[in-house]
Amino acid sequence: MTELLLIRHAVNDYVKTGRLAGWTPGVRLNDEGRAQAQALAQRLDGLTIHAVYSSPLERALETAEPLAKPRDLSIRVVESVGEVRYGEWQGGELKELAKHEKWFGVQFFPSQTRFPSGESLAEMQARAVGQCEAIRVAHPDEVVAVVSHGDVIKSIVAHYIGLHLDLFQRLDIAPASLTWLHLPKVGARLVVMNDTGAVPKPPEKKPERQEPAAEPAEATPIPDGVAAPVGGGAGAKE
Repeated sequence: MTELLLIRHAVNDYVKTGRLAGWTPGVRLNDEGRAQAQALAQRLDGLTIHAVYSSPLERALETAEPLAKPRDLSIRVVESVGEVRYGEWQGGELKELAKHEKWFGVQFFPSQTRFPSGESLAEMQARAVGQCEAIRVAHPDEVVAVVSHGDVIKSIVAHYIGLHLDLFQRLDIAPASLTWLHLPKVGARLVVMNDTGAVPKPPEKKPERQEPAAEPAEATPIPDGVAAPVGGGAGAKE
């Protein structure tokens, strides 16, 4: 059985500023990201890893290096696990891209959505899963680390757990996180997802709006000689 470790690259300045890096050259880990990559390598220090694959982008290669170097492994660079080709959206700010007419499709119908002058999310999923299947064949009974990108890893997980691509945005993959798949000859099993070694903080609760208490209604006096209604008054059902 192949043990597939899917690792998202660590933090860089594009992640911090909410911009879509895509295939922009020269996007490297910042100080926090380098610390995350080292911490991840330390967490996996006692694990035997037989091969390390990586996206060709700098931020992925820099995350892969602390895993490969102590084990004297060369990093196998493959474009098929590279970032989504976002086309005209590359480098854009997410808050501005959210106003684009295709944003709704990206969020809710990704299987039918193509980025302007870029690739479709279905094409991205097909190439990434194809690479995982090639790894399954090439590395039976071995542990393989693959350093990739958030949307790519989400699409791989969606495929192997039988989740339609249109729902893959419901998954979350944090920078420098570990997702672990068992890949026997047939089938798959997800055993770890989005693990960063830290307990996530729950979202802050916003104070609930308090409605003013209703003033008690004044009792209506019953005229002399009139019987009071039985069974709860005018709102009662027979």
